[in-house]
Amino acid sequence: METKPSEVSSSKMFGGYNKRYKHFSPTLGCSMTFHIYFPPSPSPSHRFPVLYWLSGLTCTDENFITKSGAQRVASSEGVALIAPDTSPRGLSIEGEADSWDFGVGAGFYLNATEEKWKNWRMYDYVVKELPQLLNENFSQLDTSRASISGHSMGGHGALTIYLKNLDKYKSVSAFAPIVNPTNCPWGQKAFSNYLGGNKTDWEEYDATSLIMKFNDVSATTILIDQGEDDKFLHDQLMPHKFEEACRSAKVPLLLRLQPGYDHSYFFISTFIDDHIRHHAQALNLP
Repeated sequence: METKPSEVSSSKMFGGYNKRYKHFSPTLGCSMTFHIYFPPSPSPSHRFPVLYWLSGLTCTDENFITKSGAQRVASSEGVALIAPDTSPRGLSIEGEADSWDFGVGAGFYLNATEEKWKNWRMYDYVVKELPQLLNENFSQLDTSRASISGHSMGGHGALTIYLKNLDKYKSVSAFAPIVNPTNCPWGQKAFSNYLGGNKTDWEEYDATSLIMKFNDVSATTILIDQGEDDKFLHDQLMPHKFEEACRSAKVPLLLRLQPGYDHSYFFISTFIDDHIRHHAQALNLP
């Protein structure tokens, strides 16, 4: 099967191009799609730093590209945007599409250990396979200069992946992230099915638990935006738990509670420019 990415579509935007690609993923055992936004290039030999965007429950690789408006500042800052899908697709596992918050569109950016869900290895796909694929096939990308961001389930993914791979990412940010999945219904449902009943295993994919064991004082400031009118704020997201853990571990966190904003892309598109600039600053430091 063809592991080399083939171009599916291309649309010009702010002088650069949104391009969608398809490839077979050996990690996930199925065909996957992802988007790249290439900013306008100052020279044929120029290489762009990359910002990975991890999307939330029910999303594909298209939501961020079509709804966020991130390309305007990514174009001016010279940062390429990489948007992968949120789970394996087309595997026809029994029950994979029975609910919106588990299975298809709900990979939770972990490596499942339960046999039935063994193909759900979005952690390895995002951290290992996709960067290698980009490095081998897109000479205009500098994958050694990378940052990571995301929304909701993808905010959870961005935070945990960053905290476990400080050598791979220069900075992290998130919108309305699931920061303590071991203690919220979304996380408990996903983790019990993907990882089994041992809650110690769950903590490896819980940003609040990971921060408590954190001891790297060189980490850049973590940026989180959270809408105060988000209907998931109190029972699923609980940013104060992560804030307390960061304070205890002396990890720099900028948590911005935004009055009146909800969980949607209207919220994301309002503040995405700040996040792109946050990462551009970290990525372009010598």
